[in-house]
Amino acid sequence: MAIYLTKESKVLVQGMTGAEGMKHTRRMLAAGTNVVGGVNPRKAGRSVDFDDRAVPVFGSVAEGIAATGADVTVVFVPPVFAKAAVTEAADAGIPLAVVITEGIPVHDAVTFHAYAAAKGTRIIGPNCPGLITPGQSNAGIIPADITKAGRIGLVSKSGTLTYQLMYELRDIGFSTCVGIGGDPVIGTTHIDCLAAFQDDPDTDLIVLIGEIGGDAEERAAAYVRDHVTKPVVAYIAGFTAPEGKTMGHAGAIVSGSSGTAQAKKEALEAAGVRVGSTPTETARLVLDRLAQ
Repeated sequence: MAIYLTKESKVLVQGMTGAEGMKHTRRMLAAGTNVVGGVNPRKAGRSVDFDDRAVPVFGSVAEGIAATGADVTVVFVPPVFAKAAVTEAADAGIPLAVVITEGIPVHDAVTFHAYAAAKGTRIIGPNCPGLITPGQSNAGIIPADITKAGRIGLVSKSGTLTYQLMYELRDIGFSTCVGIGGDPVIGTTHIDCLAAFQDDPDTDLIVLIGEIGGDAEERAAAYVRDHVTKPVVAYIAGFTAPEGKTMGHAGAIVSGSSGTAQAKKEALEAAGVRVGSTPTETARLVLDRLAQ
């Protein structure tokens, strides 16, 4: 099993005919993802050749779902069109929208998150690398060749750290890796993924990657304490970040003691989570915990 994405998932790509959409659709197909179509109203009725496979282009998400039974969309459209793209996907009833686009205005993100939630569409992102179930399906930009299928679940704010932990633990492998994004407003949260991994019989251990800013990790720690029985190992990026600075992600802002890496580390450790001081040490903690 896996969470959110399996080999049965049928994937549409909004913005497939753009440069980024083309590049990553090719990579998704190479990873075994069942990409069933792209969406571009100006190119509807055409198809795009990817090596040995032609992928049809539909005029809307609704048309794509009607023709293919798609249940996932990956959004590669420019920021100015992102709200309309996600709203369209939610109106069409897509269960999962993976929003890769970065630089989306916060007001737009707030609007389409609320709209999608009301329509029953789960959003991952925005400004995220997507998610991968190794050996089954890859929805987004995560490299598919740096790890293998296994029994670790990974949820991360950081794309780069997602890749690093996947590589560090490549000999063990992962059930699903979810990059939730680091913007101030995101759809799927650490807690959502913790709950899903807790319920997944093929996930034995959960890795949580957070960063400075906000209180998401503190809330995740409380959830782990009260609801998660599987072992959790964490890493928090930003111990050396200057106070009051935005570091990389728009949501990584520290004010006083609120949102600091140390505060997050202490909250997680109080909930029984082992926290590494570096990604490599975090990987070692995972290996130690699995060996117990």
